[in-house]
Amino acid sequence: MNNITTTLHNTLKPLIDTHGNIELIIAYSGGIDSQVLLHALTQLKQNKHICNEITVCHVNHGLSKNAENWQEFAKQECIKLSVNFIVKHVNVQIKAQLSLEALARDARYDALKSLRSKRSIVLTGHHSDDQSETFLLALKRGAGLKGLSAMSAQTQLAQHLLVRPLLSVSRREIEAYADVNQLTWVEDESNTDTCFDRNFIRHKIMPLLRERWPSINNTINRSASHCLAGQELLDELAEQDLSHCRLSDNSLHVKALIELSDARFNNLLRFFLNHHHCLMPSTEQLKQVRLQLVAKDDKNPEIKVAKHFFRRFKGTLFLTPEYKDISDWKTSINLGEGDSEITLPDHLGRLVFSHPRAKDKQLAYICLPKQEQQVSVRFSHDNPKCLPDFRQRSRSLKKVLQELDIAPWQRKRIAFLYYDDELVAAIGHFICQPFIVNDAELGLHVSQGDLRESTE
Repeated sequence: MNNITTTLHNTLKPLIDTHGNIELIIAYSGGIDSQVLLHALTQLKQNKHICNEITVCHVNHGLSKNAENWQEFAKQECIKLSVNFIVKHVNVQIKAQLSLEALARDARYDALKSLRSKRSIVLTGHHSDDQSETFLLALKRGAGLKGLSAMSAQTQLAQHLLVRPLLSVSRREIEAYADVNQLTWVEDESNTDTCFDRNFIRHKIMPLLRERWPSINNTINRSASHCLAGQELLDELAEQDLSHCRLSDNSLHVKALIELSDARFNNLLRFFLNHHHCLMPSTEQLKQVRLQLVAKDDKNPEIKVAKHFFRRFKGTLFLTPEYKDISDWKTSINLGEGDSEITLPDHLGRLVFSHPRAKDKQLAYICLPKQEQQVSVRFSHDNPKCLPDFRQRSRSLKKVLQELDIAPWQRKRIAFLYYDDELVAAIGHFICQPFIVNDAELGLHVSQGDLRESTE
């Protein structure tokens, strides 16, 4: 075996069993890198070094006028090599502050994630020159150790294992392999466009660096490995700090957080955000989070971090999504003899209004509305006086919600039940006493559930 097939075999051997139970999926563009990977892998199978099923996945982005030709080329190559072929069409939506290359890459990985429900090994043709370019791109962005670690040889991709078996192989070796084996491949015309940062580094910067320092590729890859080792140590430290500071999956103890040094605080929050698949914050954003943690106790500060918010409430720092303003949302509902259901906005699930059976053991129900009363659900209120089931005296609704220790942002997401314009219940929290009945035949039960439950 040559260096490429040997490297590929040595990478895969510890990951696959001798029975070939795990499927090997090649992320295949039809370019020289993925073409060499496909050829080398099929050679291993033909020579009985592996017995796993091989599937080629070609992602059609539709970004080039040649996209359909590349798809047909990929199909014919798979027919020639007798391997499974799957096409995934993706629609790359342009977004502010994200490069087209990054968006296309994310779309590819999303397509690969959805390919199989069973765990598989996904292989890409990334090589050592790609690794150097990725390192320099991260350096250009001012990335920390995580970014400068560049690409990992192995990483999780949803339920799959993503493997880059050729990271130690150079582009020259790949070109030599293609030449010896008389391979053909497609050329993406965008690869020569130096308006893209990666192409600028590939065609303008790396040739200069190699001319001055011929071994620069190996040197950069070694630095990326050192950064990866450093990042692994930081992750171990973050795990320890998280176990000390975590209150729940999405909340942290403020007092424990502010006792950390700035460096450990930043490291922990980045680790915590990565765990929740959030975009990484800037150093300035992390500085603002720390400053807001020591705000006065009567304040409930919130800091936007990408598409999420850090919100402080009663000694706890919560990570939440960016909620929509639903204060104007309102819907009417007809409570006839049968059960009724409504879908709430902004992923709040659904409300089910059911008529209890006489054998139900619940102590309190919401009384049925009078025939002429209009029943509605809304999220706004004018702070009425109310007498919840757990109080002896009436109090303003705002004070009651504070009394229940409900965080300010969650108070805006409570569904209120009204008969005409009179508050009946804060669903999930209390029923107003004038609307409570103990007789199941005269009552109504309201439950709030996940939207997924209604589709199962």
